[in-house]
Amino acid sequence: MNRQMIITALLAVVMGLAGGYWFAGYQSDAVMAVADTDENSSDEVLYWRNPMNSAVTSPVFTKDEMGMDYIPVYAEAGSSLNEQAGTVSITANMAQNIGVRSAFVKRQSLSREVHALGRIAYDERRLTRLHPKTEGWIEELYIDKTGEQVGVDTMLLSIYSPKLVSSQQEYLLALENWQALKESPYQEIRDGAKALMQSSRERLELLDVPQHQLSDLQQSQKIEKNLHIHSPFSGVVMKVGARKGQYVTPQTELYMLADLSRVWVIVDVYEDELPWVSVGDPAEMRVTARPGQLFEGKLTYVYPFMEAQTRTIKVRLEFDNPGLALKPEMFADVVIHSGQNRQALVVPSEAIVRSGRREQVFVQRSPGEFEPREVRLGLSSSGYTEILEGVDEGEQVVTSSQFLIDSESKLREATAKMLQASEASQGLAPSTMDMSGMNMDDKIPDNALDMSDMTMEMIEQEAVHDHSNH
Repeated sequence: MNRQMIITALLAVVMGLAGGYWFAGYQSDAVMAVADTDENSSDEVLYWRNPMNSAVTSPVFTKDEMGMDYIPVYAEAGSSLNEQAGTVSITANMAQNIGVRSAFVKRQSLSREVHALGRIAYDERRLTRLHPKTEGWIEELYIDKTGEQVGVDTMLLSIYSPKLVSSQQEYLLALENWQALKESPYQEIRDGAKALMQSSRERLELLDVPQHQLSDLQQSQKIEKNLHIHSPFSGVVMKVGARKGQYVTPQTELYMLADLSRVWVIVDVYEDELPWVSVGDPAEMRVTARPGQLFEGKLTYVYPFMEAQTRTIKVRLEFDNPGLALKPEMFADVVIHSGQNRQALVVPSEAIVRSGRREQVFVQRSPGEFEPREVRLGLSSSGYTEILEGVDEGEQVVTSSQFLIDSESKLREATAKMLQASEASQGLAPSTMDMSGMNMDDKIPDNALDMSDMTMEMIEQEAVHDHSNH
């Protein structure tokens, strides 16, 4: 019974000491607050706050039920009603410990180079597929290998076609008739003979009979069994679609010819890079097959659709191809130099806090005081992002540890809204929540905690001693 009374008494002493130190700590705070009131008598006191509950305020100085003085809240202490919700205030030591860094909002030139992988392709305007205009048989194939280079008007093949033979016969008859009637005294007869001769010749031209064979036919007046097909331009044979002796129709592709003196390069551009590219931008290209050689071209077209699988937009570049060094289907490293060079208000991109619904930055209003500011973003390049609205040139924004500040800001903003709702329902004066709260380690001195530890150790030793006696 005596031991229980001793233990109870010791616990009462410990609690009394701790409560005394705690009360003394708050009393000292209250005394300091009153002293601060005297020292800052020139500052306007907005209201007085309960030291135990910041939600309880008073328009005049008073004491709580425990006799502790209310703490004054000054207009210059950042407690104005016009203060931005979510503003965070921290000490210089804390800012250094969590690594807070800042940068100035400035105006500078903003440009960008778009790096991408390209694929070399044919210039579709310089690509030709040759088909016969009538049925027939291939008599001779003068160009019979893929990859051969041909010049303009090079003879490719000769074809025998009954339709071409009959068309030649009609032309010779019309030509003979015209020569017989061109001296007729009747104008209508002369005009009719001439028109028949001209229509017969045009029919042969529409069937792709070359001019040299038409000239030979007119002079010799002998029907040619085989007619020739010639290359329309200089290029490379990309495909041979017929062989000697083969029966061909207008559906048969005889040759595919490509002029490779100029090629296209198809480049996939990501969606966020699309605002930077436009028709006419200069471009550079390098290919593995030509190390050290730089090809220069320009952007000529932006395709009006997006690729569903890659989520990219295709753009087309054009390059000269000296020596036919660039081969279709080659891959190339492409750099597009954006023609857009704009003076913009920018901040470092890492300063922006993106929450999904909005973008914001933290503006340093004074040392240790950070205000959340919603912003509207523009283009981004080289580590900087354009700010269209929300900040002014010369302001400072936080560039590191802003996510810690953001968490504290959201907590303060939510608490402030709860307090405002509570005060509105109770008819109290507006108050500002001290988010640091009541830190018991600051209110109870270390020696009080040490004393309680010593007392608990004595109690444990007494209990062990009592058990050993039993």
